[in-house]
Amino acid sequence: QVLLEESGGGLVQTGGSLRLSCAASGRPFSTYNMAWFRQASGKERESIATISRNGGNIDYAASVMGRFTISKDNVNNVGYLQMNNLKPEDTAIYYCAATYRYYKTTGGPEKYDYWGQGTQVTVSS
Repeated sequence: QVLLEESGGGLVQTGGSLRLSCAASGRPFSTYNMAWFRQASGKERESIATISRNGGNIDYAASVMGRFTISKDNVNNVGYLQMNNLKPEDTAIYYCAATYRYYKTTGGPEKYDYWGQGTQVTVSS
């Protein structure tokens, strides 16, 4: 199994940037496909970016396309989500997740086997 831990969340103004990290320990990160989910208050958890184990397949939700970039460093066992041009509607708890099979962002949280504890991102207007 793999243990995941997110970091890098915080408070940022509209238009600002943040980079979230997802540190993996346990089995090699190259074994897993990875995703970033977010859950805003009162809403369901949604997949916003996914990447296959070797980085060859990437998918984004329409709401973040062109603003967010997902990446995966299998040497250092770290995943990233670079978030630019942040908007108040991006405010949520952000989670990284891992699974053995690759899913596009249409894959729901039930598809994922491993989760981090989440990191809060707040975008002020």
